[in-house]
Parts: sequence; structure tokens; C-alpha cells
Amino acid sequence: MDTSKKGSKYSVILPTYNERENLPIIVTLILEMAEKNKLDFEIVIVEDNSPDGTLQVAKELQRINPGKINILERAGKLGLGSAYVDGIKKCSGDFVIIMDADFSHHPKYIPQFIERQKQTNADIVSGTRYLPGGGVFGWNFERKLVSRCANFIAASIVGQGTSDLTGSFRLYKREVIARIIPEIASRGYAFQMEIVIRAAKYGYKIEEVPIVFVDRIFGESKLGSDEVVIYLKGIWSIIWKF
Repeated sequence: MDTSKKGSKYSVILPTYNERENLPIIVTLILEMAEKNKLDFEIVIVEDNSPDGTLQVAKELQRINPGKINILERAGKLGLGSAYVDGIKKCSGDFVIIMDADFSHHPKYIPQFIERQKQTNADIVSGTRYLPGGGVFGWNFERKLVSRCANFIAASIVGQGTSDLTGSFRLYKREVIARIIPEIASRGYAFQMEIVIRAAKYGYKIEEVPIVFVDRIFGESKLGSDEVVIYLKGIWSIIWKF
């Protein structure tokens, strides 16, 4: 499918921390997808001083793919929210795509995001695990239950119509995410939820595309008890704001 649109450029932000094994594969898949679909594309890697040598791998990928990869080196693990804020400053695209570098988000869905945006002129296109055609792979029952409950609680409290408030695989018009993201106060997974809530507050149009979320193949999951606590605190903070 040719999803090219004259004059449109797409920037993918990949925040990385200890993704040495995953990064070469995900970058290759993104670049192959872009070439196949004739997209004007760039990748922005936001590297948080990984101790496993991710930065060296990123620099080698940049060397063998000239003009396609930008690298932002940061002093340490500063969090996903700030990675997005800093990464947007390095983007030159008209649209910004945010995704994980660990294969949780497959690049094969990006053309569907772009096509949906073109069809609807959406300001945001979000991948969802919770519509027909979507799902998760590699999670145990407990983690599936936690995710479902988190989305149900969030949707019940904040009253948004999107089905996957905590998902992070999204396409944004650059001016939309640039306007919203400096206002976000939440941390961790609540960060994604607050983006959608603020987008709805501003009247931005949000569309969804079903995706299958796959648990990471290499490395360790960064979801721990601390992130769950931060998420719950984030929900209550958002309640008071909105």
C-alpha cells in the first residue's frame, strides 16, 4: 500500500534504555516499511545513557543509514515523558510517531495509522489493544487483568471515548503534540492518558487503529510495582485537574 503524501514527512521517536539487542531490528523494520511505502521518514533515537552499549549500536546504525537517523544523547534515565519532549525538538517531520523500541509496537501498523489520518484528517491516531482486531501477546493473565482494569478505571473516571488510554503507540500532527506535551504533569503510564485527555479538551480529533501488542523479546520489562503506584497517583492527580 502506497501511503505517501506529497509534502508530508514522518518522524519516529524511539526512546531507548538498554535496547542494544532490539534496536538494530526495530530500526531495520521501520526503514524497510518506509521504503516499501515510499514515505519521507526519519528516526529520532533518544538514548538515556544505557549501560549495555545501546548508544554505540545507535551510532553504527546512523553511520550505515546516512540522513535517516538522529541521535539525542541524554545524561541518564530521565523518563519517557521528558524523552518525548526532548525528542520532538529533534524532529523535522510534519507528523510525529511515538513507539517503543522493544517490539511491543510493530512498524507494520504505521501505514495503517497514516492511512487513517489521511482519511479522517485526525489530529491523533492511536493504536488500541481493545477493539476487534487488537490484542496482546506474551502477557500472563495477571498483567492482562491489570491493564484492562487500569483502562476501565481511567475511562470511568475521566470519561473519554477512546478504548486504550494507556497505549503509547500513536501518530500525532506535530503541532498538536508540540502544543500538548509541555502541559503534561503526569509521570509514567499516566502520561499517555493525560495526553488524550488534554487533546480532547482542546477539541482535537482522535482516531484508533487496532494493534496487537507483543511483550518484549529481548531484555527485561520496565513495568514494575513503582510504575503501577505512579500510574494510580497519576489518575487521582488528573481527577483533580479535570
